[in-house]
Amino acid sequence: MPYVELDTSLPAARLPGGLSQRLCAATAAVLGKPQDRVNVIVRPDLTMILGGSGDPCAQLTVSSIGVVGTAEQNRDHSAKFFEFLTKELSLSQDRINIRFYPLEPWQIGKQGTVMTFL
Repeated sequence: MPYVELDTSLPAARLPGGLSQRLCAATAAVLGKPQDRVNVIVRPDLTMILGGSGDPCAQLTVSSIGVVGTAEQNRDHSAKFFEFLTKELSLSQDRINIRFYPLEPWQIGKQGTVMTFL
């Protein structure tokens, strides 16, 4: 059950239409998870500083069970997410950061229980 949050200083009007849906599909493909399990939040218009600069930037946070727990996994995921984000947001790689957080099934609540028991 991946959770993806895209925070950006870009104004909402500058984001391409359908970005949330394409990010959902890209996340499913990158992480090898069903698209109906992916949760996406896009937050534009934020005040952000990246590397000491207020130039347009973005930060992607990716949390998931079982697929973001190693450097090797995240190196591959990072390359694919950077390809997607640089194209979609028209930002250079130095204006984007990605944070990966591995989750355990007991950390996700769903249907009145936690994923461990589903």
